[in-house]
This record gives sequence, C-alpha cells and structure tokens, in this order.
Amino acid sequence: RRVRDQRPLEWNLCKIERGEGLDNASTGMDDWAAAVAEQGREPRQEVSVSITVPPADVALALELEPGALAVRRHRVRYVDNVPYQLSVSWFPESIARDTLLMEERDIAVPGGILRSIGCPQVSIRDRIGIRMPTPAEADQLDIPTGTPVGEHHRTGYGEDGQPIRHMVTVFGGDKHFLVYELEL
Repeated sequence: RRVRDQRPLEWNLCKIERGEGLDNASTGMDDWAAAVAEQGREPRQEVSVSITVPPADVALALELEPGALAVRRHRVRYVDNVPYQLSVSWFPESIARDTLLMEERDIAVPGGILRSIGCPQVSIRDRIGIRMPTPAEADQLDIPTGTPVGEHHRTGYGEDGQPIRHMVTVFGGDKHFLVYELEL
C-alpha cells in the first residue's frame, strides 16, 4: 500500500512561463508539470477546450468587446493522482482559433505555446486572493471541510501591451506554498 505524499507543493510563480526551459517537448511536460516533477511528484492534467463568451470579469481582463468570443482551456491538475488545482486559461478567439491552444491535451512547446503561435507573453500581472471554496470546488479538489482555497488570477500581455491570456487557478490552501523570487 502506497502512502500519499502530504507535503505542500511549492509553486514558483516567477519561474513558470518565463521560458527558462522548464517547458520540455521531449518529456511532454509543460512548465507546471515539469515543476511538479522537479519536486519528486507525479503530475497529470485533464484538459478540455471550448469557444464561448467569457464571464464579464474575464472579458474585462482581456479587454474584449461585449459578446466577443474567447477560447477556454480548462485543466484539472493532479499531483500524485490527487486533485490539486482547477485552472482555466482564456484567450481572445482571434489569436487562439486553429492553433495548439485548441487541442484537448497536455502541450509542451519550448518557449511556451503562445510564443510558438506568434503571440509571446512579455509581461504578466498576478492577483491572488484567499476565500472559502464553492461546494463544487471543494468536491472537485477533495478539500477537507473548513479549508480555504487560493485564487490566482494571471493576465499575460503581448508585445503590443494588449492582454492575450487570462488564467484563473483555484487551489487548496492546505496543499500549496506560493513562491516569488525578485531581484532588487
């Protein structure tokens, strides 16, 4: 019988998406999965993709006109077969349609998917909050009663300063340490 590893996952928010070589096509791991594997853990993601009108807060973050369509990549992220994160990335339909972003699978491209389709992220803005989970989130993440979740919003901007991605990740507060490394 295997005992579950109960150590919280360190999620280095500065390294992920920086193009520092974590994204590895030869292993099939994106930055997130590679960071999990670096910690001796086993990553897995279930991915679904749709084209839809985003919620108002996402449309605002992406600076979309009312009623404009966006590509929604929803991922349930597992560590050692335990659900750790619910992550939804939104992209303006005009940059995502007919690209790798539409594929319902883990995708690992050196430098990241956005760079590979000609829309590199050159800056990001993070917003992180703590709250109690919705009943659906608590169920999906298998969170003990009374455990708060973190909610991480990351907006990525292209070379022209326009938003090209808005990600919302929800994670159990008992399973994560968020890490930032800044040079001063």
